[in-house]
Amino acid sequence: MTHEHPQDSDAALEGELSPQDQIEQLKGEVEQLRAEALRERADLDNQRKRLARDVEQARKFANERLLTELLPLFDSMEAGLAAAAQSDPLREGLELTLRQLHRIAETNGLVEVFPQAGDSFDPERHQAMSMVEAGALPPGAVAQTFQKGYVLNERLLRPALVVVAKHD
Repeated sequence: MTHEHPQDSDAALEGELSPQDQIEQLKGEVEQLRAEALRERADLDNQRKRLARDVEQARKFANERLLTELLPLFDSMEAGLAAAAQSDPLREGLELTLRQLHRIAETNGLVEVFPQAGDSFDPERHQAMSMVEAGALPPGAVAQTFQKGYVLNERLLRPALVVVAKHD
């Protein structure tokens, strides 16, 4: 009983091939290796691009949680200003503090969504709380805003709560 090694059979087959056939076979193997290398290079390039995109997204939204937690603070300060008398000596300090907070939030990508009466209802950024008859306003327009909304780098954090004018 003889045991042939795979290398022995390959050598025997190569010995039977003409030099031209061997060249063609080697050319085929080279092309296959070249195609494989190109696929691997493309996969690495795609991974690099995906990683860069993920890092950019993480950078843009790293402060999302903090800014989301500050939204009730903005609401409270604005409600306090609305209730404070014009002559209240603390009013100016509260206004200044609120402006500074808004400026910091804006430099970090936070944008207010505060539709005015008559603006078109935008379901992407507004949440309708109710509908009312609003004679002067066109149907589907914002009649009143209950609460401001906020967007962080084009991502909605909180929709504006609005009342919408309905059809007659």
